[in-house]
Amino acid sequence: MLLKLRLLLFILIGFICTSNAQNSAISDTGLSKIDALLEDAIQQQAFPGAQILVAHEDAIVFHKTYGYHTYDSVQSVGLNDLYDLASVTKILGPLPALMKLVDEGKIDLDVPFSDYWQPWRKYKDKKQITLREILAHQAGLVPYIVFLNRATKNGIPKDRFIKDSQSKNYKKQAYSNQFVKNGFQNKVFRIINRSKVSSNKEYRYSGLSFLLFPKVIENLSGKTYQSYLKENIYDAVKSRTLGFNPNDKQYSNTIVPTELDTFWRKSLVKGYVHDENAALLGGVSGNAGLFGTADDLYKMMNLYQNMGKYKGQQILSEAVVKEFTRIQFQKNNNRRGLGFDKPLIGNDTLILENAYPSPKAAPSSFGHAGFTGTFVWADPKNQLVFIFLSNRVYPDRSHRKLYGLNIRTRLHDIFYDELIKAQ
Repeated sequence: MLLKLRLLLFILIGFICTSNAQNSAISDTGLSKIDALLEDAIQQQAFPGAQILVAHEDAIVFHKTYGYHTYDSVQSVGLNDLYDLASVTKILGPLPALMKLVDEGKIDLDVPFSDYWQPWRKYKDKKQITLREILAHQAGLVPYIVFLNRATKNGIPKDRFIKDSQSKNYKKQAYSNQFVKNGFQNKVFRIINRSKVSSNKEYRYSGLSFLLFPKVIENLSGKTYQSYLKENIYDAVKSRTLGFNPNDKQYSNTIVPTELDTFWRKSLVKGYVHDENAALLGGVSGNAGLFGTADDLYKMMNLYQNMGKYKGQQILSEAVVKEFTRIQFQKNNNRRGLGFDKPLIGNDTLILENAYPSPKAAPSSFGHAGFTGTFVWADPKNQLVFIFLSNRVYPDRSHRKLYGLNIRTRLHDIFYDELIKAQ
């Protein structure tokens, strides 16, 4: 009842939105459609607030925020807010590092992954799997393992794995008052190593390998995962905020909260990664954990859209970006690139309700979505970058109207109508 009253107050106060872009590229009709779609989504509690950034031909043409951080309508969404990117981490964290290592000749996509992750040499069902198969989700790996079940019982931390204060043997911080045993990471690795592999070589989305990639990157580069990313990628695109554990940084940016966790953390999660697996690894992982602003996400997607070049500097080779962003196993009806998501096969023939993303997106386009309500997509052919950020998991992850209302695809489609002329 209280939530409904607060939502009514939110509507009566008015629809809060801010913008820093010259939206002259978008017609008044287009702007009205966008605003109406976001207003309806917030009123239907698809999310309490969101922001959209769109760039065309290397220029930001639309950047606007809507609503609030929560349904209390206290903190309005800001253009420079930091978001928990969830699975968008996969293409902005380990993926550019792996691409760089391919460029450096330290990784071959078509040799067994066990060449780089030696424990897999002992497992018959894993020792011949290639990195190409893994990144394209064609390897038959288990989709997800809930490691929180190993570290807690009925939501209560097991004392041998989690302590309420930091010490020499419990250094990694999972939450404000929860510190994980140093050796828990090795337990995670052992469970992944022993996990089953499907004999059917077909598309099966799995995030397990992304828990291993940071360690692989460290082994091959001789640097920490975070420092390799910062030195080779984030600094090169002049990113100011992309990184892990933002509470440890001295950012002036406001952090958007995610879920009101009633099971494990017993509070509103803000500034700590929402994904439990990444949290148990100290917030630094390859499957989730990355935070950033819309502006910094755009820099990375612009890098990819321009085939590894950012403002005249070739950071990743054109060849490696083209290889990672193309469909790998189309004959297996698998739309995925290497790490990147791609449009549904035959997407341009589908009606909007059945398409993913907009049916107007070129087959060469690519991106990724995140569980918390994030979405990024780049279209090199049409020179269009679309970024949508929200915290749809507030107050809890059962809120799925973001999907049911098809909000991101509908928004994406409006920007194609507005910015891409008929060809």
